[in-house]
Amino acid sequence: MKSNYIKQVFFTISVIAFFGSCSEDFLDKKPTEFVDYDAATKTTENLMTTLNGIHRSLYVRYESQGENGLGSLMQQTDIAGEDVVFPVTNGWFLTVYNWSGLHNENSQDIRFPYRTYYRIIRNANTIINAADVAIGLTADKNIVKGQALLYRAFCHFQLVQLYGKRYVNGVINSQLGVPIILTVGNDNFPRSTVEEVYTQINKDLDEANILLFGYSRPNKSHLNLSVAQGLKARVALAQGNWEIAAEYANKARTGLSLMSILEYGEGFNDFTNKEWMWASHISEVQTDYFGNFGAFMSRNYNSTVIRSCPKAINSKLYSLIPVTDVRSTIFSPDGNHPDLSLPSNYSKFPYTSQKFLSVSTGDSRCDVPYMRVAEMYLIEAEAKARLGRPDAAKILFDFEKARDPEYKLSTNTGQPLVDEILLQRRIELWGEGFRFFDLKRTNSNLDRTGANHDSSIINGIFIVPAEDKRWQWLIPRVEIDANPLIEQNEL
Repeated sequence: MKSNYIKQVFFTISVIAFFGSCSEDFLDKKPTEFVDYDAATKTTENLMTTLNGIHRSLYVRYESQGENGLGSLMQQTDIAGEDVVFPVTNGWFLTVYNWSGLHNENSQDIRFPYRTYYRIIRNANTIINAADVAIGLTADKNIVKGQALLYRAFCHFQLVQLYGKRYVNGVINSQLGVPIILTVGNDNFPRSTVEEVYTQINKDLDEANILLFGYSRPNKSHLNLSVAQGLKARVALAQGNWEIAAEYANKARTGLSLMSILEYGEGFNDFTNKEWMWASHISEVQTDYFGNFGAFMSRNYNSTVIRSCPKAINSKLYSLIPVTDVRSTIFSPDGNHPDLSLPSNYSKFPYTSQKFLSVSTGDSRCDVPYMRVAEMYLIEAEAKARLGRPDAAKILFDFEKARDPEYKLSTNTGQPLVDEILLQRRIELWGEGFRFFDLKRTNSNLDRTGANHDSSIINGIFIVPAEDKRWQWLIPRVEIDANPLIEQNEL
């Protein structure tokens, strides 16, 4: 970690980003601008500047076009699953799609998430460790510290899911996780166990749930109590803590609404949507034309990626969506997308997606959703179904009726009901970064057989058994070289 944690902090992603720098220096791996640590942490106002920098860091380009903050990381973890399909060879994310980059310790595919999440943790720690003694109102200290705690918890959670083995409820999870970083310094730390990492994640989440009580945020890029509750539910689901998952998912969605059927088909590009709980808004002055989420996942932006390799849904999954379900309309079975009036130079492939739409063919901006009310319904329904609660089917019904007016209350119970809910997660959360994690947490095989995946593009990676060592991404070699306390996953 020695390159990531220094007392004289590089606020490359925090402060410099907040002040809107677009210089080449800002994008360099080794920035030339420093911010004095003591000055940056003296007041709650200064800490808020750092926090705003973290918000901004979720959608800045790091080192390449395919490394545009959290949106790019979301793409990685969906493309590694079976439900996002590349109809042709595409250089971006290809080695994630065929899994070759996930088990190569020199691959940028594994270095990017490791480095990015720990950068955010570093900046969150700057706030957390200074907030209590900073000059300012107690309420302001709570707001800035609470959000920083959520960022630290979220990043440790993402990291342990990628680089550690899955959490197994009911046992001591002594398998190696990731280093827990709670300080700002240049010390090296070994990998903590998966159990220890989750313990720290929950400690941060619990404190944030207290500190953010009553906080009214200015917009959805800021993290409020509902987001804190939603993250608590998401983590509990991964741990198999069904009671906690159900409780916090219900809390998180209380007072919030699902979008209408009409709103669902409008392009998933507006963070003011009533269903979106946490998201980034991409403003015109902060856009990254070929790096934005919309430059990779939309159907209408005029770029080589979109024209030549639009993203498609798994054809087997699409066949399970009823025609009365609005979600069937955001994919085009023949690839023509008649309502988009695509120019003739756009390649057409079956089952391509128009779930996400950019502002226009010349403007790739597309707000990025990190948490939605729909996820909370699905977490609560799954957790209660696994607990055998009789209201699980009703929760699923309340959600499904908002997507398909013809949906009937499920008569399933037990595992068949769980399977139905997991299917709805696949449909609802397509392209939002959940599929790899869902496969891993449920100890399921990757299975791309019988669908529209091209063997030559995925290098024959149709099935990856749940016990395969590749589910644990390798620790980047550069990190091991810098920190001798780090132990590599099985090669």
